[in-house]
Amino acid sequence: MLFRFSLYGFLKNQTYFEPFIVLFFLEQGLHFFEIGIAMGVGAAVSNMMEIPTGALADLYGRRRCMIASFVIYILSFLVLATGTQYWQLLCGVAMCGGADAFRGGIHKAMILDWLRAQGRENERTRIYGYTRSWSKIGSAVSVLIGAGLVFATSNYRMIIYFAIIPYVLNLINLATYPAYLDTVPKQKVSLRAVAWHMWQVARESLHHPALRQLTAETMGFQGVYEAVKDYLQPVLKMTALSLPLFLSFGDKQRSALLIGLVYFFLHLLASASSRNAHRVSRWFGGDERASLRVWQFVALAYIVLLPALYCQASWIVIPIFVLLACAQNIWRPMVISRFDAHSDPSIGATLLSIESQAASLATLILAPLLGWLIDLATFLEASTTERSFWPIAIIGAIPAILFSIRRQTLPTAVSKQGSE
Repeated sequence: MLFRFSLYGFLKNQTYFEPFIVLFFLEQGLHFFEIGIAMGVGAAVSNMMEIPTGALADLYGRRRCMIASFVIYILSFLVLATGTQYWQLLCGVAMCGGADAFRGGIHKAMILDWLRAQGRENERTRIYGYTRSWSKIGSAVSVLIGAGLVFATSNYRMIIYFAIIPYVLNLINLATYPAYLDTVPKQKVSLRAVAWHMWQVARESLHHPALRQLTAETMGFQGVYEAVKDYLQPVLKMTALSLPLFLSFGDKQRSALLIGLVYFFLHLLASASSRNAHRVSRWFGGDERASLRVWQFVALAYIVLLPALYCQASWIVIPIFVLLACAQNIWRPMVISRFDAHSDPSIGATLLSIESQAASLATLILAPLLGWLIDLATFLEASTTERSFWPIAIIGAIPAILFSIRRQTLPTAVSKQGSE
């Protein structure tokens, strides 16, 4: 099963268009505020559906919900690839958000269930980090394929169509998972039971101090990261066009070369970071202390990023974005392990869906705000050729500094508590 879990992550990240999605939207004539709205719509749909789909997974079958998720993904890719109007692009993004909600914390819960069945709960950070590392290797391969397709075709839409192929393969992979991973209760369940289950888990996450803090951390880290990470794309494009290299190629081809190269190494380093998250945890004396050190590193990175973005020092900005990706992939396995350590296994998918929903809520708020701030900063600086991306550092630094200073270190061992 470890191979199947890793294969799932590898195929899931074959989204060849992801390193170019902001450039694709810009090509459609959208402003950064409109792009932020689109990102917010995806986050909003995911946010609204996250907890219900987690509850459905716990009560009706996790594997079944994962299969439904990938069917929706495939349809959303078709809508994005064929859409020409803004509302059509919004529909495609909204469908992606719905698919994200169905996928949410469900696959993580399946991995954790498998570990419990194997008696390997103490390997949570290592095993999840390992499977996540294969997701990042998949991203690295995806970037090379995507950049190659853009270079060959100069067509962003084409790479969206190509992404359907690995998603069909992953649909087959999920459909052939062992049936016991569905963990469907023997008793008959109803919509009322789903609603009651959701209420119990939501109440648990709000009343339990540890879960409440972990949810806030997710909003401050994962939610912010999802809002800012894609702005590396226009930074790389500006850098590529400013370099006196490959002048015989078109703008898309030149930017594809640099984007492909940077994102390839970014994902390889992210994979190594995820795979070694358990070593970082052990080095600092456990997930709690290690995650605090990651917070402090991220705060410092955003502080350095502010003047670098303002001065458009790409030679500093690009490495910092790469380091932030590495930090995120060290932090992510730790926070999933911490959630599992402070919760009951029977509510795992729903709780991790709440965790994912919290990140989506933060992205929903921050993505349009960040796009508007970038447009505003560009307007105020009267720039007609280059965008002003320094608001990214402000948005990222505030929560990172707060959690670095005021974050409470949770106990390393807490008895499991389930919903009453």
